[in-house]
Parts: sequence; structure tokens; C-alpha cells
Amino acid sequence: MKKTSAGIFYETRFMINELSTGAATVVIPTKNGTFGVSVFDFGYSLYKENKYGLSFGKSFSENFSAGIQMDYLTTKISDNYGNKNVLAAEIGIQTEPIKNFTVGAHVFNPTRTRIASYNDERVPTIMRLGFDYKFSEKVFVAAEIEKDIDRKGNIKAGLEYCPATQFYLRAGIATNPSLSCLGIGIKLKRFQLDISSSLHSVLGISSQIGLSYEFE
Repeated sequence: MKKTSAGIFYETRFMINELSTGAATVVIPTKNGTFGVSVFDFGYSLYKENKYGLSFGKSFSENFSAGIQMDYLTTKISDNYGNKNVLAAEIGIQTEPIKNFTVGAHVFNPTRTRIASYNDERVPTIMRLGFDYKFSEKVFVAAEIEKDIDRKGNIKAGLEYCPATQFYLRAGIATNPSLSCLGIGIKLKRFQLDISSSLHSVLGISSQIGLSYEFE
């Protein structure tokens, strides 16, 4: 990140308001690295999850960078069950071994944070390994393998094409669950608007919208 930026995001999963997710984030670059603050909100009055994150990332060379984030996770299940709050962490690294080819790895909750002693309930531990390759200024592809240690893996792949200045077309797929995705991006000076939809073969359509702003 070269400039201070802020963004908001909203998703309606399967077009059900009770399964909606909202998020907001701010990133601030400094001489020593980049700081970030993020907030995620999922659910509705009877079931709600929140995630508050404080992160720091740093480039150690032109081809290698790393970051860490501390999370405060809250869960509320109606008035009968009350609230549960825990701390978790996540870490990521990124490298560019050859020009235009970037590889990244990320681990969420490597410490296997426990939510409750009953049934040894824990926050999921999720590992990701991905890459992207820029064929030109107009086209790049990306792919990722995601693995929750308690579930089957998920393979994702996407393509972005820039047919005109400041306008982007995107398409993607995922395997678990099986999803097909389409989206567009529009950049207007310091603003960027991103709109997308994904289709689940059984549960239907989810829609997403994001808006970010880059300060001077």
C-alpha cells in the first residue's frame, strides 16, 4: 500500500438478509510498514458474529513481504445463550519469485483458539496458498487452495480483464461449495466500485458490493 485508503463492503448471501455480511477497513502506510483496522459484521439479532482486527504489514525487500493481524471475535446466540468473546490471530506472507508472478500464503487462527469446552468447540483454523500471474496490463489470473483443517479443501480460480481504462471484467469459480462468479470494477479518480454475484447450484445467488477510496 502506498497511500491511506478506506473501504466498505456488503454481501447478501443467497439473497437472505439474515445471512448478510458488512465490513469496513482503513489502511495507513508509514515509513516502517502499513497499519490496518477492520470490522466485520455477520448475521442478525438472534445470531450474530463480529470480528475486529488490528493488523501490520511490512515489505522486507522488493520481492518479499509479511503481515500479522490480531482479531477480537464475538458471537451472540439469542438472549438465552448469551455472548462469547475470544482472541485469535492470523499471519500471511507474499513473494514474487519471478516478474509478474506472485505467491502468497495465509493462516487464520494457527493457535486453534477454543470457543467453549463443551465438545471442544474451536474457532476454525484455515490455511490458504495462492498465486496470481499478470499476462499484461489488461489481463491477470489468480488461483487459491483453501483448507479448513476440519473440512474438505476448496479450490478457487479467477480471471480479470481490463477492456478499457478504469473498467474491469471478472469471472471466477470455486469447488467447495461449487460456485460460479461474475463481477465488474470501475475506478473513478480516487474511488473504486466493485460489484459481483456468485451462483450456488442449490442455494441460489449471492450478491456483493464494495467501495474504496484512496486519499492523497
